[in-house]
Amino acid sequence: MTKGKKPDHAISRNFLTLRLTWHYLLLLAALFTFLYLNYPVFSLIPAVLFVFVLFFFRNPGRSIPADDGLVLSPADGVILDINEVYEDKYIKEDTIRVAIFLSIFNVHLNRSPLPGEVKYRYYRPGKFIPAFKSHASEFNEKNFIGIECGGFKIMVCQITGFIARRIKCWVDEGKSLAAGEIFGIIKFGSGSEVYLPAGSKIMVKKGDRVRAGETVIGILPDDK
Repeated sequence: MTKGKKPDHAISRNFLTLRLTWHYLLLLAALFTFLYLNYPVFSLIPAVLFVFVLFFFRNPGRSIPADDGLVLSPADGVILDINEVYEDKYIKEDTIRVAIFLSIFNVHLNRSPLPGEVKYRYYRPGKFIPAFKSHASEFNEKNFIGIECGGFKIMVCQITGFIARRIKCWVDEGKSLAAGEIFGIIKFGSGSEVYLPAGSKIMVKKGDRVRAGETVIGILPDDK
C-alpha cells in the first residue's frame, strides 16, 4: 500500500489560476484605468471585482493522501446529504451518494477523488436552482465524470447553482487522473456529488466541512 501525502506544486497552481483569470483581470484592469482617469468615484467597483476574482479562483496548496483505497472529496464545502441510491448512468449498481454544497466563498476547483481512468463523461443541460435545495441535483445543469480504479467505479458530478452558471471540465474519456488532480471548476457557487460503491466505509457525516483532494470521504471495500 502506498502511504503518505503528496503536496501540490506552487508553480502549477499559480499557472492554472492565471490561465483561468487573465481575461477577467485584464478587462477589470482596463475598466479601472478608464474610470480612474475619467470618473474616479466609480473606479472602486472594478477594483473590488478584481480582488473578488482573485479570491474566487484561488488555488491553495493541498496535502493529498496517497494511501490506496481512499476516496477524497472532489470539492470544498459542506456535506449536504449522504444516502444510498441506484446510479443508472455509469456505475449501474447500488451506490452511496455524498452531496457537497459549495458557497460562493469556497474554493471552486474540482479534484479527482482517487487515481484512475476517466471511462464516462456526460453533460446535461438544466436549471439553476440554488444548490443547497434537495431537488437541485435532479433539475440543475450537471456534468458527470465516471472514473474506474482497480475494478471499482466512482462517479463525480459538477452541479450549477443559482449564481454558478458555468461548468468547466477539461478531462475526457481515456484521461488518467491522479488522486487530487484538478479536473474542472464551477464558476460562482455550486454543488458537487460523489457516488461510491456500496459497502464503502463513509468517513464523513452531514454538516461536516470538507476540502477537495484532502478530506477522506470514504474507503473502498476490501474486495471488488
